[in-house]
Order: sequence, then structure tokens, then C-alpha cells
Amino acid sequence: MERIVVDLRRMYCERNEALREVTRAHHEALLRLALAADFRDDDTGVHMARIGYLAEALALQLGEPAAFAAMLRRAAPMHDVGKIGIPDGILKKPGTYTAEERAVMNGHAEMGAHILGRSRVPLFHLAADVALTHHERWDGSGYPHKLTGEAIPLCGRIVAVVDFFDALTMDRCYRKAFTDDVALGMLAEQCGKAFDPRIAQAFIDNAAAMIELRDRINRHPPSFDELAALD
Repeated sequence: MERIVVDLRRMYCERNEALREVTRAHHEALLRLALAADFRDDDTGVHMARIGYLAEALALQLGEPAAFAAMLRRAAPMHDVGKIGIPDGILKKPGTYTAEERAVMNGHAEMGAHILGRSRVPLFHLAADVALTHHERWDGSGYPHKLTGEAIPLCGRIVAVVDFFDALTMDRCYRKAFTDDVALGMLAEQCGKAFDPRIAQAFIDNAAAMIELRDRINRHPPSFDELAALD
């Protein structure tokens, strides 16, 4: 009987390790897709890393459990993975989008959720929710489903704030970066409109720490292995 128990424990451990290896392989593959998408929109590829760490820090400031915050750090870098399917002529267009181009661009949210959502792994479910909902707006004017208020998943509301600030303070193909002060002012203007006011205000109240974290990531970008780690 004792031998059977030992064998069952060994088989259980081997099974769990095999599942972790499969999950790790899937996570690395999806992160590489996200990195490819990010390189098309940001020639440093560091935006996705900043989003992950800033989302984790903001979740902790909001009093969310450390386990949720850590999972969000791993999931948030995949927020724009759907941009892998957006043509360069639209993604990198310097001027104003036509209505048709805007519809194509906005499709990256559902495309990302489609890429990420076909899995039973909780991390990928969270990443799919982030991809699908980080362009929803608190007042219901966002996309793709015009969700309002707390109908928007918390993960999407958090990533929406950090993505907005980070995107404003980086150079884009169609404009130069805004200063941190200007970006914070624009974020404040959107409290209760685009963004959950509690989350946006938490970012503003802790802006110095958030900016210091961003700058530290810029100075020492995490390696791919660090981004892909599941532990």
C-alpha cells in the first residue's frame, strides 16, 4: 500500500510539472506574439513590459491581492497582441483614420481576445479579458462592446489607465511624447469619463512612484525570460 501511495504521488508531481511546462511554452509563444505586435507600434518593444509592471503596482495600490497583481503583471503585456493582425498602413498611419480604418484598428481588441481566449489556463483567460476590455470606457463610449462602469472587468480598467499614461509619454509615429505633467493632466480630465475615477485617482496620487518605476524599466528592461517566468 505504501508503495502505491509513493507511486501515485510521483505520478501526480510529474503530471503537474508536465502541465507547467505546457503552460510555460504557451505563455512564451503568446508573449513572443505580443512582442512582435509591440515592435510594430514601438521600436523599443519595452511598452509591453512597462504595462505589466505598472499594472501590478497600480493593482497593489488599490489593495488588490498580491496573487492577482502578479498574474496581471504577466497578463497585461499581451493587451495589444491583436495588433499583430492590423495592416501597417493603418497601424502606422500618421494622420486621422477614416471611419473604415478606425473600425479595422478597433478590431484588435476582439482579435487579441480571440488569440488568447481558447485556453483553460487562468492566466490566458485574464490576458484575454485585458485584451478585450482595455479600450472600454467608464462612460460607455469605448469599444468593442460599450461596457459601462464596473461591468468592465477590473483588469481592463487598470490596464486602461496605465496604457493611456504610458502611451502618451512615449514617441509615436504620428506625434512626439507628451510630458509627464501634461499626461497626468489629461488622465485627470478623463476621470469618470474614460476611466474608473478610483483607479485613475490612485495612479495620479502615486504618480511619482509610477514614473520612477517606468524610468527604472526603461533603464533596465526585463529580459524575455523574466517576462515569461511563471513563478
